[in-house]
This record gives sequence, C-alpha cells and structure tokens, in this order.
Amino acid sequence: MVKFLLVSVVVVSLISLVVASCSNNDQKTSTLDSGVAITYTVWGRKECPNNSSLVYSGSVGGSYYAHSGAAADYLCEYDSYFIPNADGHDVPCAVCRRKRVSTVLMIPGKDTCYQGWNIEYYGYLNAHDYRFSAAASYVCMHVHPEFRRGGRHNYEGKLFHPVIGSCGSLPCPPYVNGYPLTCVVCSK
Repeated sequence: MVKFLLVSVVVVSLISLVVASCSNNDQKTSTLDSGVAITYTVWGRKECPNNSSLVYSGSVGGSYYAHSGAAADYLCEYDSYFIPNADGHDVPCAVCRRKRVSTVLMIPGKDTCYQGWNIEYYGYLNAHDYRFSAAASYVCMHVHPEFRRGGRHNYEGKLFHPVIGSCGSLPCPPYVNGYPLTCVVCSK
C-alpha cells in the first residue's frame, strides 16, 4: 500500500509541475521531456536499431515450457548462455533505450507503424505452442533473428513458435489462413 501511495504523490507532483510550466506565459517551451526515455527489448538480435542505445544484450530465458503454472514472460537475461532454443542455439536479445519518446508499442498483425509513430523493428509474432502447459507472452521476434552458437544440450526452456493466422477467428483478408502473423514495434 505504501508503494502505491508514493507513486501517486510523485504523479501529483509531476502534474503540478507540468501545470505550473504550462501556465507560465513567459516560458514558450517545456524542458520536462528532454530527459524522457523508454526501454524495450529486441527479441532475436543482440544490437539495437540505429536510434536507440544498448543497455545490455543477453540470451532469452524463462520457465520450462511444460510446467503448468510457470511464469509467462520471456526474459532477456544478461550474459546468460544456458537456455538454448529448439535447435540447440541460444536466442539473443537486446534491451534498448530510446530517448525523447514516451511510448513503445508492439502491434500484432502489422509490419509498419501508424502515421506519426517511429518503427523500432518488425518481425513475426511468437509465443509458445498452444499444446504446451506453461503460459507465454506474445513477443515480436526480429524479422532477421540471430542465433548464438552455444551449448549442445537442449534444455527446452522458453521456446519460440510463430503465431499462425486462422480464418474465422481472424478476418481473411487481410490475414492469410495458415500464415505467420507479422508484428511491428513502434515508438512515439
């Protein structure tokens, strides 16, 4: 409860600061957004797009795919080389920081951003196979994924499977039955 109270006090303070700076007629521009930045993860690559800086790169990890009740999220684990993908190689990831934007959004089913938004990267929507017991989040795997040559043992940790479109649950067109869904990561 205390954490929520502290956050709300900070938000109220920031709102007061924004209102005060907006009501000042002598000040034409606000410098509040100069320090604004967001972070996001590029799945399947070890580098960030040109407009972003690398916070760290690592390997994808997560819960065992068949454990019921396992954590749903994929993790970008710093300097971790022990959870290989299905063909025995590690999937890299990069945690990126983008300055002067306040929002990052992954849009499933598209490979371009809406007008006024910036593309960070695009690729294919991935999650666990529907037959697996463990839950998984949807992530946008880079269109040109890299793989780290790693250990020979397949631990069957957090696995990536493309999300395939199915007409009936999705409108066709624009979707194509039996075809992997695209995705794009956008910022603004």
